Amino acid sequence: MKKDIHPNWHHDCVVTCSCGNSFTTGSMNKTISVDICSACHPFFTGEMKFVDRQGRVDKFIKKRATAEAIAKEKKAAKKVTQKSNEPVKSYKQILQEQQASLKQEKKAASTKEVKAETSTKQASEAVADKTVAKNS
Repeated sequence: MKKDIHPNWHHDCVVTCSCGNSFTTGSMNKTISVDICSACHPFFTGEMKFVDRQGRVDKFIKKRATAEAIAKEKKAAKKVTQKSNEPVKSYKQILQEQQASLKQEKKAASTKEVKAETSTKQASEAVADKTVAKNS
């Protein structure tokens, strides 16, 4: 066994409970204090005993109340945003709207091309008429 690497073991560690009971055991600490022991635990005694260490129950109740308040605020905010937004659309409706807008864009682009072609034809005809008039 190597020296100076093992913890100090106390064979006479005194465990003291908040109910006043104490007993000895082995541990690395010389003394241990506990809130509940076998002499006062409800499982061993058969008595119902409420133990609240350092206000943990009160702390839990406060946390739960704040969590409920935050959840209500989030729910109210979510309802407000849903009411202010557009009505909810299905995936099919959204696709139909997008297809309709694409068709309109294609029609607009094709009419622009037709107008551009007609204007270039008219311009070329006008140039041809001017050249014919000059030649005659």
